[in-house]
Amino acid sequence: MVKLVYNHLVERLRAQELGAIGDLGFVGLDDDPDNPVVITGYKTARTKPLTSAKKQVNKLIASVRAVCEHAFAHLKNRRVLTKLRLSPRDATTPLRALLVLTRAEVAP
Repeated sequence: MVKLVYNHLVERLRAQELGAIGDLGFVGLDDDPDNPVVITGYKTARTKPLTSAKKQVNKLIASVRAVCEHAFAHLKNRRVLTKLRLSPRDATTPLRALLVLTRAEVAP
């Protein structure tokens, strides 16, 4: 069932011509290698280590994801999301505003 929900997400992203960057838990979710919607890093195999190019790609993806991960961590620390009683569609605008305010407060 979870895979079905994520496949629906991939279809919606593709329909809106959007993309997403995911962690290694989303490897294999997108079934179109020529036109990926969900960009993920590379997993290592026990017998075959990653090449330096693949390591560099993983670092780039991690640096892009870190900004969002830190912002959500700040929101979770303030417990703002536990009091939010909106549908995800209606919560997008207030969450964007909170992320901007959190980033402005954290920045030197």
